[in-house]
Amino acid sequence: MRIEKVINNNVVSARDLNDREVVVMGKGIGFKVKEGCEICEDKIEKIFHMDNQNSSDIFKELLVNLPIEHIQVSSDIISYAKDVLNKKLNQNIYITLTDHINFAVERFKQGMMFQNPLLWEVQSFYRQEYLIGEYAVALIRKELGIFLPVDEVASIALHIVNAEYDTCMGEAMNITKMIPVVLGIVREHFKAEIDERTLHYERFITHLKFLAQRVVKSELLDNKETEFRSMIEKLYPEEYKCSEEIAQYIGEHFQHQITGEELAYLTVHIRRVVLADS
Repeated sequence: MRIEKVINNNVVSARDLNDREVVVMGKGIGFKVKEGCEICEDKIEKIFHMDNQNSSDIFKELLVNLPIEHIQVSSDIISYAKDVLNKKLNQNIYITLTDHINFAVERFKQGMMFQNPLLWEVQSFYRQEYLIGEYAVALIRKELGIFLPVDEVASIALHIVNAEYDTCMGEAMNITKMIPVVLGIVREHFKAEIDERTLHYERFITHLKFLAQRVVKSELLDNKETEFRSMIEKLYPEEYKCSEEIAQYIGEHFQHQITGEELAYLTVHIRRVVLADS
């Protein structure tokens, strides 16, 4: 790879074999080199591919203004998250998480306290991502000597959720808020607790995450009458009524009408989770 632009002593932009712009990071990789020079392979520590030019420009600006230690820690956290989740993450996480970590560190140094109102929800409904957040805070403590509070575990976890489900922070927060309310509606309707140790509960939570994602992104299933919906309503009338209550809540708070297809699938999951607890 040849250097296209020297960003600073430790970061350069270049072109890969597919002529895509990449950002290359490594200690001293940009020191006393010129555009057009071949990149020293031994100095390459990280290569970043951004999805579009705008993201690439924003990321390069971050790299210029932020300490390389913060960038390295963020990159290590993202690599760990990819390994744990075994998923491709939206490349914008290199921007959002790096910026967040830098801000969190600066806030800590200034003695500013931070409380995450969604701490419990993230712990409960995004367990894998929360564990990644714990790893991140431990790594920040080890590499930067900064002891971030437990609330930052949830904040970092939400950034992982954003990259995982391709949502923005506002959407991720709405999704996270929606899930406990829906569970509350189910508990109230059946006047019963839900056994959170069952596989049906785990599948129900997964379904709610994707339903909430479709709601906040306005990507609900087609609203067409099907035999499946009619059959489910007849088979499980009480569970279907509960689904309608959930649909009413979503309509009132998120201004989206849940389709018949969505109601049917929601009913099936409610049936399973209630039956598992009976």
